[in-house]
Amino acid sequence: MTDYIKIAGGTIHDPANDVDGATRDIWISDGKIVAPPEDASVKPNRTIDAQGLVVMPGGIDMHCHIAGPKVNTARKMRPEEKRASEVVHRTTNTRSGTMGSVPSTFATGYKYAGLGYTTAFDAAILPLGARHAHEEFDDTPCIDKGFYVLMGNNHYVMKSIAENEPQKLKAFIGWLLKSTKGFAPKLVNPGGVEVWKQKQAGNVHGLDSEVDHFNVTPRQIVSQVTQAANELGLPHPVHIHCNNLGMPGNWETTLETMKALNGHKGHLTHIQFHSYGGGDADENTFNSKVTQLAEYVNTHDNITVDVGQVLFGETTSMTGDGPLGYFLSNVYGGKWYSGDTEMEAGCGITPIKYKNKSLVHALQWAIGLEWYLQVEDPWRVVMSTDHPNGGSFLAYPQIIRYLMDRQYRKDVIKTCHPRVKDRCTLGDIEREYTLNEIAIITRAGPARILGLKNKGHLAPGADADITVYTPHENKETMFELPRLVIKDGEIIVDQGDMRDPRNGKTLHVLPEYDTGVETDIQAWFEEYYSIQWRNYPVDDSYLHRSEVVAGR
Repeated sequence: MTDYIKIAGGTIHDPANDVDGATRDIWISDGKIVAPPEDASVKPNRTIDAQGLVVMPGGIDMHCHIAGPKVNTARKMRPEEKRASEVVHRTTNTRSGTMGSVPSTFATGYKYAGLGYTTAFDAAILPLGARHAHEEFDDTPCIDKGFYVLMGNNHYVMKSIAENEPQKLKAFIGWLLKSTKGFAPKLVNPGGVEVWKQKQAGNVHGLDSEVDHFNVTPRQIVSQVTQAANELGLPHPVHIHCNNLGMPGNWETTLETMKALNGHKGHLTHIQFHSYGGGDADENTFNSKVTQLAEYVNTHDNITVDVGQVLFGETTSMTGDGPLGYFLSNVYGGKWYSGDTEMEAGCGITPIKYKNKSLVHALQWAIGLEWYLQVEDPWRVVMSTDHPNGGSFLAYPQIIRYLMDRQYRKDVIKTCHPRVKDRCTLGDIEREYTLNEIAIITRAGPARILGLKNKGHLAPGADADITVYTPHENKETMFELPRLVIKDGEIIVDQGDMRDPRNGKTLHVLPEYDTGVETDIQAWFEEYYSIQWRNYPVDDSYLHRSEVVAGR
């Protein structure tokens, strides 16, 4: 006999199925949402009374940094945070963990679930660090997880492009994703990290700068990886961290990157950090260029973005963009870590602090909010803080309040540097988000962009990942403490109390590609790498619970 759970009488926000505030019941069986039994005499084994409560799919964070070598290094870099921050204590249902800007694995899973999030994707895992990432995923409870694989500075990628071998490039992308059990290709400062590794303080400065020794440009890397990934039919074809992140005047590079997609589907990440006007490091020229970039996004439906919202306070910057890490360390002083991974990627980590009285920091905060409010279609802009780079994922309820309460954000503008209102349009924007639009940018939108057909909605067949909120006039209060969080059909959080810290699934892809190219990849690999070819791919034993996500 089938067991059922019914969520009865909730106010449903399920934008993927055009449900905006309707009162409906949701039936659950065997971890999935199902249609109500045809036999009206069948009763649920358990009924959850949701009258007067708001019901949404579980949240999806499509861009964060929660696992892998760089995250573990950042944890070790910040012992002063661990000493001063909140501690997650061991209980009958939880293990102990530490917080700070880079929480420990257990704390990360508990806190995401506590916000009503049930899925998160790490945005930058180097292939040689894939095993480490999978081990940490297995240590991170409550949420489903996946990661994007760094390849924008991979030597074989640039070699294939330089030799005009698109089939080799496509096969290598497929092989790399299969070998790492990853989800999507990630391009970070394409070509620029390799120049940084070759030259002291080196970098590329535009899409047409040439990468020494490879004779390729960032434009070629972006265009050809994007085309190859789209041809592979990946659920999320490419995730792009543009060149010149954080530099005044970088909006022109961002616009050129959008054009370099050549109409193919592509996602530009932490777009706030790539939307700056100005011609030098002088803050007197620093300004917002969101209007110009958002106009392009609004007229080109192949492009999606997440924001990378900055919040005021102390955090830790960690990035696969090695030269950026060095630049930030010079700006903020103090600790700095730089990593160089053979043939693949780099890394930079440094503590930072965003101050509302700093013109640059206040503009970064405002520019992020401008992106949410100037992209006309909420299905193509996603909530993120680039955790922890712009701030913690724990700030998502505060961002929701900014978007739903224009008076609140105008009050905050008044506390910022006095010139910020003259360098951006935020103070003039009257738009306020609806609950349904919040459900889009935190749930339905990222699910669609990632090609997750079983997530981000509440129709039969979907994973029974559901969050129930108590309505409140202050939307930050409403979203920071859900009434219930349901994962795989079971209550895992009840009014902030962790009830069932079950482990989630690892989501990955297994694309089809020309396996005949593996002979060439192996010959190159064995000539240049310091590890053996057979030891590189991640064994299936590292995936304790997993799900292969089919392509488009």
